[in-house]
Amino acid sequence: LISFSSNLQVNNCGLQLVIQTSSIPEKTKPFEFRINKEQSSFHNRLLQHDLEKNYSGRQDNANFGSSSSITFPVLQRTAEEKILNSDRLSLERQKLTVCPIIDGEDHLRLLNFQHNFITRIQNISNLHHLVFLDLYDNQIEEISGVSTLRSLRVLLLGKNRIKKISNLENLKNLDVLDLHGNQIAKIENIGHLSELRVLNLARNLLTVVENLNGLNSLTELNLRHNQVSKDVDTLPCLQRLFLSFNNISSFEDILCLADSSSLSDITLDGNPIAQETWYKHTVLHHMMQLRQLDMKRITEEERRMASIAARKEEERKRESHKQTLLKEKKRLTIGNIARQWEIQQNRIALEASLNKDKENEPCQINGSAAYVFPEESRSLDTILSSAVQGLSVLESHLVEVEGDTLGLYGAGALECLDRNWSVQTAAIIATVSFMFIEFDEIVQVLVKLKTKFPNCVHLKFKETNLVTLQQFSALAEMHRMEQLTVDPQGNPVVNFALWKYYVLFRLKHFNLQKINGITENDIVKAERLFGILAYVASSELPHYRMLSLFGESRKKQFHYLLEGKGKKSGVGSEESSDNRRSGGESTARAMLNYMTKDFHMEKLEEIKERKTFCQTYVENLVKEAADINMKNESLQKLWPQMFIELVRDAVIEIRNKNSYMKLCLQRITDQKQ
Repeated sequence: LISFSSNLQVNNCGLQLVIQTSSIPEKTKPFEFRINKEQSSFHNRLLQHDLEKNYSGRQDNANFGSSSSITFPVLQRTAEEKILNSDRLSLERQKLTVCPIIDGEDHLRLLNFQHNFITRIQNISNLHHLVFLDLYDNQIEEISGVSTLRSLRVLLLGKNRIKKISNLENLKNLDVLDLHGNQIAKIENIGHLSELRVLNLARNLLTVVENLNGLNSLTELNLRHNQVSKDVDTLPCLQRLFLSFNNISSFEDILCLADSSSLSDITLDGNPIAQETWYKHTVLHHMMQLRQLDMKRITEEERRMASIAARKEEERKRESHKQTLLKEKKRLTIGNIARQWEIQQNRIALEASLNKDKENEPCQINGSAAYVFPEESRSLDTILSSAVQGLSVLESHLVEVEGDTLGLYGAGALECLDRNWSVQTAAIIATVSFMFIEFDEIVQVLVKLKTKFPNCVHLKFKETNLVTLQQFSALAEMHRMEQLTVDPQGNPVVNFALWKYYVLFRLKHFNLQKINGITENDIVKAERLFGILAYVASSELPHYRMLSLFGESRKKQFHYLLEGKGKKSGVGSEESSDNRRSGGESTARAMLNYMTKDFHMEKLEEIKERKTFCQTYVENLVKEAADINMKNESLQKLWPQMFIELVRDAVIEIRNKNSYMKLCLQRITDQKQ
């Protein structure tokens, strides 16, 4: 005899099914089959239907009958059993593999098939009054055989093998749908269940929460232990949402839930987002309507602290976003500078190539003009203009101070040395990095550099067109330098094996500690390689030329050496010691200097102007001398006749003495008047 009484309730944690029996000798004592409300003591407790059945008396008495012509077992109850439990039937733990044929039970409202081995829902289509159907813990692979159960309110299919939600079109009155513990990968075919209040899809294979439109009555949604990562839909009446143990890693993935005014309970524990320090504060700040988070009640103090922490986090994110934008702008600017540098280098290479072709070409072939391609006849600006087009309009240079390093990108960045730097910032700068700037342009600002940043001891060069060893000589103008870094990229001189030795020798007065990695043996080898070269340069150069190379502070020393005073005992070592103390360079090393191309061109122009002036001056002197000589020759030819005339005039004038005297007196009188 089997008797049932039921009470259907829903708690905050989901549904929990409890079947209780009592031990009595009489068959008339029923056992109670009900769903009761029980608060879970664990915040991450699995929301499923747990079965508890205690047997202290004998087992339920149900009779199955079968015949050779019937495939399914037939369930038959006595009239007395039907009277005692007219609307409910429990067949749990009966090792059933199929649903039996239930004969004469059309009035059933509750049917329980828990903990069996049923693979397909069958033989219940005639139970039109069925309200509660429990098929938990079976082996069902497809939802079927329930389309005629239009009165069904509770359908429990947890812990089966279902892969797809289907065949629920006619269950429009469904209130509770439990599909936890299956193999469902997509939410579908439930949008018509407008009366559904509880949906349990825990422990499935879901990655996206979708197709929930139409579930306007849904108040509880359980998605624990899935693979959901983003795009959680909002529902108008949703009160409890369980998302524990999924793949939600960003608050933006669930930010839409902040707009839900009905949501009061949510669980996110077990997600990557729950490991973040800002997790609780951010959730509470954006979801002020919550009463519980991860099964823990929220206090007003927690809300206040969350609001403060969230504001700080927002400020941090804004600052982080700002830094990200600045980094992106820096990346784009540097990319633009690099493209302009490449175009400039291509322009220089093209000019050199065209000049070389002009020098080598005769343009006549068998007396006829050689054919010139149209592309070659265009100007350089025309050829390269197409390359410039399409570049984004960005800054052509960049100045960046990061820690103790000043980064200069592009030739225009050198203008920053003319700014008014604060004393504090200028004192911090210990490293200056040059990128995409011609070395000859850098040489022109070295004096400003050592003036603006007195503590600068490290120079870096990348894409600066360092080609010859002589260019390193220009670095002798620095106040002091302890480290030099030359990147092979854009600096061909690094490919020359002796470049480090030359730098060590030429800039020995700086006592460089690091030049792309050096040893003591390198310093000794540098002296051996370039010491003789410096001596030859200093001994062969004229004295006036030496004086023009030295500054005023070195001229006295040079005169001192020329006069031989430095040859006295002990004086040479003292002078050398003074040089070391003042950071000065030796005379021999000073001969190895470097002129930039612009400076060299200025010198050539100056020499040309002087040559032109001297030539003009000499020509004028020669012309004047020729005129004088011509006049002298003419005078020599005319002088005899002139002398005769002078003598004759004098004799005629003094022939009459009295007349001559009167004439003289008259001239004297006229002069006085």
